[in-house]
Amino acid sequence: MDNLIFEKVDQYIGGLFGGNDSALDAAEQSLVTAGMPQISVSPNQGRFLYILALLSGAKRILELGTLAGYSTIWMARALPEDGKLVTLEVDPKHAAVAQENISRAGLDNKVEIKTGKGLDILPTLEGSFDLIFIDADKPPYTEYFQWALKLSRPGTLIIADNVIRDGKVLNEDSDDPMVKGVQRFNRFLANTKEVDATILQTVGVKEYDGMALAIVK
Repeated sequence: MDNLIFEKVDQYIGGLFGGNDSALDAAEQSLVTAGMPQISVSPNQGRFLYILALLSGAKRILELGTLAGYSTIWMARALPEDGKLVTLEVDPKHAAVAQENISRAGLDNKVEIKTGKGLDILPTLEGSFDLIFIDADKPPYTEYFQWALKLSRPGTLIIADNVIRDGKVLNEDSDDPMVKGVQRFNRFLANTKEVDATILQTVGVKEYDGMALAIVK
């Protein structure tokens, strides 16, 4: 099996459960139009996040790494009427594009974008979150996770994306800062007694990677 098969199967699944969605399509297109990196979660991964948000009964969601707001829209749609999603984005240009996409999706009343460095904003947040999605710069993933624990309650679901890096995490001699960042995070996660956790390998149109899932005890 190769990446072509994974991509075709991903498209098959998307065809079964997807359909036309103008807000999500526009969010994807905005990456191209604005010249932003096309590193959003895939449609099927977005739906997976939506399902996880529903399963967790989330009323408060925290997202680290907004980009164009694609995953933001998916998760915000799972919130109840009085739910809230706070998303952090370091790049003002990305935040502006995301705000347009979120407004187009009719989610202004549920989503708040905070612009700045995540490690500067996290200490200012109050209360606990029911679901936390980490999908930002990789070197400080461990620090992001430590803050996620502080902003959690028993039962909070913490998700961290891109933690397999096309299998490059197996290379202990890697000098890639993104690989080194997730290697450090994966080891820290495995040794964190406050959570029950695992990592799922993912394949599809985004090729080969993985998501870490952790439930706070």
